[in-house]
Amino acid sequence: MTGTIINIATILLGSAIGIFFGSRLPDRLKNTVTAGLGLFTLVIGIAMFLESEEALIVLGGLLIGAVLGEWWKIEEGLESLGVLLEARFGGVSNAEESDRFVRGFLTASLLFCIGPMTILGSIQDGLSGNYELLAVKSVLDGFASLAFASTLGVGVAFSVIVVLVFQGGISLLAAQLSSFITEPMMIEMTAVGGVILVGLALSSLLEIKKIRVGSFLPALAVSPFIVWVLSLFP
Repeated sequence: MTGTIINIATILLGSAIGIFFGSRLPDRLKNTVTAGLGLFTLVIGIAMFLESEEALIVLGGLLIGAVLGEWWKIEEGLESLGVLLEARFGGVSNAEESDRFVRGFLTASLLFCIGPMTILGSIQDGLSGNYELLAVKSVLDGFASLAFASTLGVGVAFSVIVVLVFQGGISLLAAQLSSFITEPMMIEMTAVGGVILVGLALSSLLEIKKIRVGSFLPALAVSPFIVWVLSLFP
């Protein structure tokens, strides 16, 4: 789990710098920076989706994942965790600041835990101790957390809890996952992650339409499962 620890350290460092300088930035600049992050996240998500070799698998994974996510109330669970952390550590005094804390927590948690580097890097780290890929991801997440924290506040820093559980959990289960996940599974999982990032950009960053993005997280597991089922019928 060395790579995950490094990742958490860079997120905390980037968040601290972002929070320190964020208070010195005018709201107009913060809104423009957030929009820039939203556009970048949107483009990255589209690029990830375009790697798909079978769009219907992505669609199936998203639909089934959404049903499971709503059934398990994942979005509510993440929001409740954000509210709990805000109440315990946030020290905010009004509803607007509370909403900003939760939005920062949710946005950063989803962004830092979605993508091929998270899965592949965690597997490599857990299986062989090679954390090079996670080290690269850590640098990217560090700069991203700096930008996010400057506009969304301290909630971004608390995303390390989700990173620790999700990314660290994958590393601990690496031996089992590496023997099961194939390249086609990874391709469709990446494509699904791209769609989720598009939803994240439209909902939390560009604020075009409210989307319960957290409810789609089970799709990351459903899509490779669909690939596995289809492989049984060549």
